Amino acid sequence: MAKIFLDGKPVEVAEGTTVFKAAQQAGIAIPHFCYHPAFVPEGSCRLCLVEIEGSPKLELSCSTVVREGMKVSTQSPTVREARRGVLEFILAEHPLDCPICDKAGECKLQDYYQDYGLTESVFREFKEKREKKVRIGDKLILDRERCVLCTRCVRFLAEITKTHELGLFERGIHAEIGGYENEPVRNGYSGNLVDLCPVGAITDTDFRFKTRPWFLTKGESICPLCSRGCNIYIDYHPGFPRVPGSAKVYRIRPRTNDAVNGPWICDHGRYGFIDLQQKNRCQTLVWNKGERTAEWSWDKVLITIGERVKALRENGKTNRISLILTTWLTNEELFLIKKIFKDGLGVRNVFFADPAPGPEDGFLLRSERTPNRRGAREMGFDLKAPDLNALVPDTDILFIFGPHFAGISHDGAWKPALEKIPVKILVTSHLNELASTADFVLPAAFLAEKNGTLTNADGRVQKIAAIARACFDIRPESQILLDLAREIRLDDSYFGALSAPEAVHHELVKEIPFFGALP
Repeated sequence: MAKIFLDGKPVEVAEGTTVFKAAQQAGIAIPHFCYHPAFVPEGSCRLCLVEIEGSPKLELSCSTVVREGMKVSTQSPTVREARRGVLEFILAEHPLDCPICDKAGECKLQDYYQDYGLTESVFREFKEKREKKVRIGDKLILDRERCVLCTRCVRFLAEITKTHELGLFERGIHAEIGGYENEPVRNGYSGNLVDLCPVGAITDTDFRFKTRPWFLTKGESICPLCSRGCNIYIDYHPGFPRVPGSAKVYRIRPRTNDAVNGPWICDHGRYGFIDLQQKNRCQTLVWNKGERTAEWSWDKVLITIGERVKALRENGKTNRISLILTTWLTNEELFLIKKIFKDGLGVRNVFFADPAPGPEDGFLLRSERTPNRRGAREMGFDLKAPDLNALVPDTDILFIFGPHFAGISHDGAWKPALEKIPVKILVTSHLNELASTADFVLPAAFLAEKNGTLTNADGRVQKIAAIARACFDIRPESQILLDLAREIRLDDSYFGALSAPEAVHHELVKEIPFFGALP
């Protein structure tokens, strides 16, 4: 360890630590554009300069390593004047786009000008004109006038994806970011360039001009589109009280977790998650009977379903109940299914209908396209796919959880076969062709609308929390399952005490200690 002094305060840090990281550990913010913890320090923006006692000039904090007894000033008049000068040169060519820029409200240049600038311009020359709408990828727009040449985008493509689509061309005032002609940024992680850009130079066509960051609420969640379990932020507008359906998710961003995904997410998760949340949502309870469709209350539907289950139980025929599940269900929901159907009712026919595996990319994206297959395996489930021959002849009541079964039942044999089953109950967050076949359709919460835990492929148990609730009448599967257990009078003392996913998780850990390893 080395003892140094930051703005007069003693700080102990590990040998080899840079001044910048030492300041971070001490809670001192040093302004920067080009520095990023995932890249080798470059020192091109010159904004992180600090004053070190004994040095004849200001030093770059991002690349200067601490030494015993070093005395560093991060806020001296000389340092502040240097930062003000750097900002003045940047702003000399920067357009006054703040009123229309997507980055306004999150822009580091705005923040640093507020902290170190606030000076009147002394420039009388015209600003350099550059291209303002350069398409550099399928969803990426580059505004060269706004670019501060931090080269984060270039280094990301060189050091992380190793695809090298962008580079820094020309010199001096003519320097600009560019790429090969007709060779756009087209890798599976291109959306990270928008997050990396400290100003509004690279923008996302899906978010561009849609809303303002200060209208959005940030929620922490887990990406469900593969078994990696990347940590993400969901930025959403909570909607207006008098405008039903006005809540909307606008973007997905990575949330740094060095043990899972680092500071990145793939485009498959970034763009696919938004589409999944907002398309074809199941909004109401539906009872399909003959040619007519009726909407019921939750109490009436659960009583009716409970009576059907109790009838089989009283006749000793609960083995004629079958389940089709998905590993989009949380650990707590799978545990409740195990306790209610497998342990309580003795159900043997349990199948899993998950999306088909996809290609891995050797970085973050895994072939398993659901977030909790490891959790289901640790729970003791056999993850076998639905078998038509085993399912139909032995089933009087079929519970289908999740929308994914529709993806594997599109051939002509499934629908007429399912019609032979007397009672079909679909619990889903999204509508599909099964909704017209099912006798009861129960609208369930999406992953971002409920509490619980998921287990990624590496066995890491991670929490998810309800970020935003839809305005329509939906329920998480855990609540539906607990209400059903109480309706069929299945061990009232046990299920009656489980009022929330947190209580279910406590019981899960008592029975299977593996799930107690929450970070």
